[in-house]
Amino acid sequence: MKIGLDIMGGDFAPEAVVEGAVDSLSHLSGDDKLVLVGDQDSIHFKLKELSCDPSRFEIVHTTQVIGMGDTPSKAYSQKPDSSIAVGYRLLKENRIEGFCSAGNTGAMLVGASYTVNVIPGVFRPALATVMPVVNNRHAVILDVGLNPDTKPDVLLQYGMLGTLFAKYVLEIDNPTVRLLNIGEEASKGTPAVKAAYELMKEHTEINFLGNIEANEMFGEKSPDVIVCDGFVGNIVLKQTEAFYQIYKARNLSDSYFERLNFENIGGTPIVGINANVVIGHGISKRKAIMNMILQTMAVVHVDLAQKIKEAI
Repeated sequence: MKIGLDIMGGDFAPEAVVEGAVDSLSHLSGDDKLVLVGDQDSIHFKLKELSCDPSRFEIVHTTQVIGMGDTPSKAYSQKPDSSIAVGYRLLKENRIEGFCSAGNTGAMLVGASYTVNVIPGVFRPALATVMPVVNNRHAVILDVGLNPDTKPDVLLQYGMLGTLFAKYVLEIDNPTVRLLNIGEEASKGTPAVKAAYELMKEHTEINFLGNIEANEMFGEKSPDVIVCDGFVGNIVLKQTEAFYQIYKARNLSDSYFERLNFENIGGTPIVGINANVVIGHGISKRKAIMNMILQTMAVVHVDLAQKIKEAI
C-alpha cells in the first residue's frame, strides 16, 4: 500500500509533518510505503535531524505551496506544482492508493473535484469524522463542514454513506442511524430535516432509529451514525474541541475526555469521491499527523471509495 502525504500542508509544516511521518513508520507493515510530497530539501533536512534514513520513504519533489490563506480554486489552478496538486495527480495516476493533508481544506476539496471526481450517483460528498462516545464506542458523524445547507435526499444519502463507513471502517454490523435534530419527535426541525426523517424512515438500506438530540449524542443512546448538514456538524465538531480545551486547561484527568482530543483521531475522510482522501486539522502536530496517516491507511485498507461506488 502506498499513501501520499502532503508535507507542505498545515500550520506547522513541513517540520511537524515529517515528524509525524517518521512516527508512523513503526505502525507500517513491510508492504506499506509513505510517499512524501513536498520540497525535497526541507524533507531531507528534517529527516537528517531525526536520524531517519530517507530510503524508508519515497520522495516526490514539488516547488510550490498552497498556503492556508490562499483562495482554493485560484491557488489550485495557478500552482500546478504545489504539494496538493501533485498529490492528487499521483492519486489519479494510481501511483498512490490514498492521499492525506493538513493543508488548505478548500484546495483539497477543489483538488478532489478537479481530478478524482465525485462517484456517479452521489449527490454531494461529505466530510465524515469519528466521534468517541461512552462505553468505548465510536460513532461516525457527517457532514461536518462540506455542505452547510443540504436537501432531504442528500441527508438520506448521508445516512447511506455513514452506514458504509461504520460497516467497513469501524467494523460495525448493521450500523444504527439517527438524524440530529432539536427533538426526538418526527414533527420537529426544519422542513428539510422533517422531510429527511420521512425518507429515512422508509428506506430499507439503513437501520434508521429516528431523531437524536444533541444532549444524547455522546451517551448510551448514541447510534453508530449521526446525520446532519455541514453547518450543524461543523458547530458540533468545533464545540467538542472547545470542551476538550477547557478540560485540558483545568488539568483534569479522564480517559473518556482524552478520546475527544482531535490528535487521537487524526483526520476527516471525504466520502463520496472516487478515491480515498483524508483531511487533517490545520493545527496538526506530529501526533495528529501520525494518526491522520494511520486513518488514511485504514480507509485504503478497506477501499472505502470502492465500497461506496459499488453500493451507490
